Amino acid sequence: MATVELRFSALPEHVRTARLVAAAVARRAGVDEAVLDEVRLAVGEACSRAVGLHQSVGITAPVKVSLIEEEKQFSIEVGDKAPHAVPGEGAAGGPGGDEIDAEEDEMGLAVISGLVDDVEVSAGEHGGLIRMTWPTAPQTVVLP
Repeated sequence: MATVELRFSALPEHVRTARLVAAAVARRAGVDEAVLDEVRLAVGEACSRAVGLHQSVGITAPVKVSLIEEEKQFSIEVGDKAPHAVPGEGAAGGPGGDEIDAEEDEMGLAVISGLVDDVEVSAGEHGGLIRMTWPTAPQTVVLP
């Protein structure tokens, strides 16, 4: 199992770099060329979401992206350090604007779910994680 880890300041201008790195590593891992645009879009959405969450609550910690190459699949994990609402405890964040932030958050997650068949979202008071997984093609050896 090979993993590439990328950490970047929570600034929108770094999202493009994360998208490009993710697509390059996905291609090398054997993700189908036809799916690479979806990989780029999903990573861009997940990273933009994390950047927005960090900026909305003033977190200076970097956004973390892990690109994980396994035997028959390729996964990307995008982690943030923003506190998320824990079920039964009310909304996270300060007063005012929580509903708009929640709606934007749900929209971003809906876009990601539309792009990626296998997606897992976890969140808690210490941050959240989106794990997206794609199948990889078996590596073929060309003999002369």
